[in-house]
Amino acid sequence: MKILLFGKCGQVGWELQRSLAPLGELIALDRRGEDGLCGDLCDLSGLAACIRRVAPDVIVNAAAYTAVDRAEAEPDLAMTINSLAPALLAEEAARLEAWLVHYSTDYVFDGSGEQPWCETDVPAPLGVYGRSKLAGEQAVRERCPRHLILRTSWVYAARGANFLRTMLRLASERDRLQVVADQFGAPTGAELIADITAHALSRVGSHPQLTGLYHLAAAGETSWHAYACHLVAHARLAGQPLRLAQAAIEAVPTTAYPTPARRPHNSRLNTEKLRAAFGLTLPAWQTGVERALREVREH
Repeated sequence: MKILLFGKCGQVGWELQRSLAPLGELIALDRRGEDGLCGDLCDLSGLAACIRRVAPDVIVNAAAYTAVDRAEAEPDLAMTINSLAPALLAEEAARLEAWLVHYSTDYVFDGSGEQPWCETDVPAPLGVYGRSKLAGEQAVRERCPRHLILRTSWVYAARGANFLRTMLRLASERDRLQVVADQFGAPTGAELIADITAHALSRVGSHPQLTGLYHLAAAGETSWHAYACHLVAHARLAGQPLRLAQAAIEAVPTTAYPTPARRPHNSRLNTEKLRAAFGLTLPAWQTGVERALREVREH
């Protein structure tokens, strides 16, 4: 199996390099590309030439425009990377009869209610980022018969820019911290996403009926505030020097932090379809977070 991975230096892409390697020949590209191969999702003609030269059996798209607030001012760029590029990848994959793995987000929903979102629920994104990701999903479904679309939420890793690493940094610098308490979801590790991707790809070759859209998130739920409290408590137990006292993490509403893009209050994802289709048990969100904390400390 020949696998072409885009976005190798992102949080999920970094872990995918590890998880996909045992499945076959892996060609992993970042935006700069290498060996004359284009990895820039803004360069549509370059992407097409890259895919035709490599002729992969599987394309994994871990690259995306993820600057949620900046997307409000850069809608064309967000749409190019999150929609037009996936559409091209889907067309090229279909031409090769290859599989395409594409990642999406809870931001395709409006965040209303309290029930976890199912794959059959009607999307209603609140901003440019969510609309661009939804358009990308639709393009992949329409153009590539062999696809896996994995919607996830609250992604973190021991490397890169994410909530976990930001909270640890702020806890070492500040005496007090305000964290939003009225948004709910499940922190989901890039490592988990990568491992499930590899597991799914190992199954779909012999079970093509598994093509489709799936929700992928760690088990359980929390708020950003409770997540921050958990991080600080466990970092302190592990002996990490922190300036911030546990009692100094203040719970505040979303309205305390006005942003150009609206955030969904309910980012819970129902993962029953994924678990049933691939025979998976998803770990509690705390398990992955505590593992990531140890990795951050070790490095």
